[in-house]
Amino acid sequence: MKAVYIQYGEVIVGNQPSPTLDQGEVLVKINAASLNRRDLYTAGRLGNNEEALIIGSDATGIIKAVAPDVIDWEIGQEVIVNPSLRWYENTAVPPNDFEILSLPDNGTFAEEMVISQQQLEKKPTYLTTDEAATIGIAPLTAYRALVTKGNIQAGQTIFIPGAGSGVATFIIQFAHALGARVIVSSRSEYKRQQALKIGADLAIDTNGDWPKLLRDEIIDLVIDSVGEATFNRSLEVLKKGGTLVTFGATTEDITSINLRDFFYGQYTLHGTTLGSREEFRACIELMTQHMIRPIIDEVYPLEEALQGIERLQVNAQFGKIVVTM
Repeated sequence: MKAVYIQYGEVIVGNQPSPTLDQGEVLVKINAASLNRRDLYTAGRLGNNEEALIIGSDATGIIKAVAPDVIDWEIGQEVIVNPSLRWYENTAVPPNDFEILSLPDNGTFAEEMVISQQQLEKKPTYLTTDEAATIGIAPLTAYRALVTKGNIQAGQTIFIPGAGSGVATFIIQFAHALGARVIVSSRSEYKRQQALKIGADLAIDTNGDWPKLLRDEIIDLVIDSVGEATFNRSLEVLKKGGTLVTFGATTEDITSINLRDFFYGQYTLHGTTLGSREEFRACIELMTQHMIRPIIDEVYPLEEALQGIERLQVNAQFGKIVVTM
């Protein structure tokens, strides 16, 4: 079967053996999958490994076969893949055996995949195939950061540095649907305008003077995935007693803060990664209730998947990049 995989440190579009079913598993014919930033880092984590690994964590498809002991799924059902492996209940931290799909297991960028029956959900009927392919890491990360960790409430104001990522586009739409005021930043005028179209109330230049630009705002919550480049700038505009949630570090992993300013400011800091199946289902319910549609940047056929990866590497996208099978 055709697939996108990593071997000897290189990302390759080629052929891989078709998977075989094991107990409790479902064989899914993949219709479309979407890229995440973690797909860019997998090659570095694997190193010069001889064994091929199929990348990709999100996908939608049709069930092609089920193991004899699978009773909850039937051939022909349209499904989406939950990439948060073995994290079922909404707990403070994931269980010890939690992993994210595609490392160490094969991922979704293939014509077929096998996966535990516990990791599937029904495809929302209102979504197109391309849209459904994005329902995975990005919306689940967004939901947990915004709702579980950020505890966003109607009437509050949220600030999101970096408006173009897939997660950011979901946070914008979720926060808007929940009645919050949404402020974003981006260095790109195009991305600022797109953010306003999908629910942001204010979009500022990342390179601007944030305290000056936001002097009339009361920021209750900041959700930051940029890391070192924006962490302290985010704290500077967060209200006293406000909450900062971080789920990524696209710049540098390590930063420093003024502890005295932090504890005098009575700030709350939360870290978060992905989320549980309970939250995934709540996220899908929120999307369905408000008919929220994922923002798709570009769609590539499998043969052109490397172009999508290159686009993600340079942060050119606004929203999600989809690969069709």
